[in-house]
Amino acid sequence: MLALILFILVHLNSHALVGCLNDEGFALLSFKQSIKEDPQRSLNNWNYSDENPCSWNGITCIEQRVVSLSIPKKKLFGNLSSALGSLSELRHVNLRNNKFFGSLPVQLFQAQGLQSLVLYGNSLSGSIPSEIGKLNYLQNLDLSQNFFNGSLPSSLIQCKRLRTLDLSQNNFTGSLPDGFGANLVSLEKLDLSFNKFAGSIPNDLGNLSNLQGTVDLSHNLFSGSIPASLGNLPEKVYIDLTYNKLSGAIPQNGALMNRGPTAFIGNTGLCGPPLKNPCPPDTPGASSPSSIPYLPSNYPPNAGDNAGHGNGRGLSKTDIAVIVVCDVIGICLIGLLFSYCYSRFCAGSRKDENGYVFAKGGKGRKECLCFRKDDSETLSENVEQYDLVPLDAQVAFDLDELLKASAFVLGKSGIGIVYKVVLEDGLTLAVRRLGEGGSQRFKEFQTEVEAIGKLRHPNIVNLRAYYWSVDEKLLIYDYIPNGNLAVAIHGKAGIVSFSPPSWSIRLKIMKGTAKGLVYLHEYSPKKYVHGDLKPNNVLLGPNLEPHISDFGLGRLANIAGGTPTLQSNRIAAEKQHQRQQSNASEAMTANSAANLGSYYQAPEALKVVKPSQKWDVYSYGVILLEMITGRMPIVQVGASEMDIVHWLQLCIEEKKPLSDVLDPYLAQDADKEEEMIAVLKIAMACIQTSPERRPTMRHVSDVLERLATSDE
Repeated sequence: MLALILFILVHLNSHALVGCLNDEGFALLSFKQSIKEDPQRSLNNWNYSDENPCSWNGITCIEQRVVSLSIPKKKLFGNLSSALGSLSELRHVNLRNNKFFGSLPVQLFQAQGLQSLVLYGNSLSGSIPSEIGKLNYLQNLDLSQNFFNGSLPSSLIQCKRLRTLDLSQNNFTGSLPDGFGANLVSLEKLDLSFNKFAGSIPNDLGNLSNLQGTVDLSHNLFSGSIPASLGNLPEKVYIDLTYNKLSGAIPQNGALMNRGPTAFIGNTGLCGPPLKNPCPPDTPGASSPSSIPYLPSNYPPNAGDNAGHGNGRGLSKTDIAVIVVCDVIGICLIGLLFSYCYSRFCAGSRKDENGYVFAKGGKGRKECLCFRKDDSETLSENVEQYDLVPLDAQVAFDLDELLKASAFVLGKSGIGIVYKVVLEDGLTLAVRRLGEGGSQRFKEFQTEVEAIGKLRHPNIVNLRAYYWSVDEKLLIYDYIPNGNLAVAIHGKAGIVSFSPPSWSIRLKIMKGTAKGLVYLHEYSPKKYVHGDLKPNNVLLGPNLEPHISDFGLGRLANIAGGTPTLQSNRIAAEKQHQRQQSNASEAMTANSAANLGSYYQAPEALKVVKPSQKWDVYSYGVILLEMITGRMPIVQVGASEMDIVHWLQLCIEEKKPLSDVLDPYLAQDADKEEEMIAVLKIAMACIQTSPERRPTMRHVSDVLERLATSDE
């Protein structure tokens, strides 16, 4: 009898405890019960003893009603409970980067006030229920990096307040719903990349006038022609149509005009500018020669069009004779001028012990454009006797010593020539010649170069001194002896013997480069941005420690005049990419790495002029991928090519084994596989399309510092 009474009391007490939690608490506890693993104990304070769930981890309430469930990156493993749909005031759900699996419960869409549903980075599958059309207030839908499949429900277009739609890296199929562009006019971000969407690109997509950033339709199965209406999108929008099955002429209007070929590669049926393959004359929409935007509007007709006509449009025999006579006179004048220059500056010249030619006498030494017997270029002699300006108290050489020194060409780029200069006392320097002439903005140059000269960090190349004159601008740096990172990872063309660095060395380089960028971003006086980071300007010191070079170079070259700006460098890089598209084997050589700078630039660099720190983060992420995979920034995949970022995403989509991704040379460091995976995750975070999703270099550096190898 006593036992029966005790059982009744305990039973009644448990009901009393349960009864004090409201209905929303019960719904959330049902969600908790559907989670099989919670390794970080994120839901540890979710229990029956509270009156409401408003104090629980990840829960936000307004007037004791749950409005937000946010538990990202906690490694939660389980299903999504249908009970979430009973939270009538629920506005925001953020469960990104966990391990949820299974399908989206239809009941979830009973929470019709839902404004944001963020589930990217899980293992969810199945199709999107048609009930999603009930979410009239939905603004942010991010289901990327999951395993969803099936076609998009036609009811999706009823979510007319949708501003962000990211469905990338899934297995969606079928065509986009009718009225997609006509109804979702509030969209600001659209990313459908890495799926299996098929059919034609809707004509009404051009109605999405609020789009920003990159409209990413790449790596799908879209077919047919590119609708000209896409040109109606805002001109700053970058449209990525790579790796589809599109065909026909590329429209040349609005947002589609003057785009580089990188937006269209992987579509073998496309033709016309900016691609190299011209369209057949009968191709609908093909541009005639006179309408190609790269040619002036008065592009001359074929010579044959005026043949035999006496209407004054052609050249008469008298006109031709006059032109020939003028040409002959011009050639003679040039010859006389050359003879004068030679006799004035090179006659009586002498050679030094290195084979360089110097003129005698005159105010300073004059350059007569003579070279060594091996055709190497010399450090310019065409400078007046102005003083060298030191930026370091330890600078003990002067201009005369610099010009007398032995000089060897290290490399050439769009921003001048770099020489290795060895002074008489054995001191070795790197001297960059910025060029001759241009606008003479000395004060601006002086301010900029002296600010850069004050930067001192073990992982940044020191600028020691500079020289400015009307005809010559020189930057004098410390010489870093072991080449650059591109050669260390990929070798050098023509050199057979090659030993890539071990994992411990690579990790040291990664850490040092990150520290150098943190210094630029956070501790330099102006919180600088590099803006052009790539393996070629990560130099390696005596112990293979990294030194970031060429910082601020684009700005200095622009001030000095006569040299490419950052924007023109981008255009040059894009032209180089065009050339490489026609010759895959050339693109895969280490020698071409120096010309692949565009592959390290963040996606937003194509539409934003001013670089940001997140540009450097993206570039750093691409460098990490190169160091982990041992691959060039452009990867050969069968008969086609793709950049290393998209290649990695393809490997993830196809669930390639880790051994297919890692550099084969790292097999000897198999015991460091966990570290390699950790660095790979860091790289993936850095190469996010959205700058906001990329970490800061401070965060990257801190994570790398926690990785330690026994070899260090």
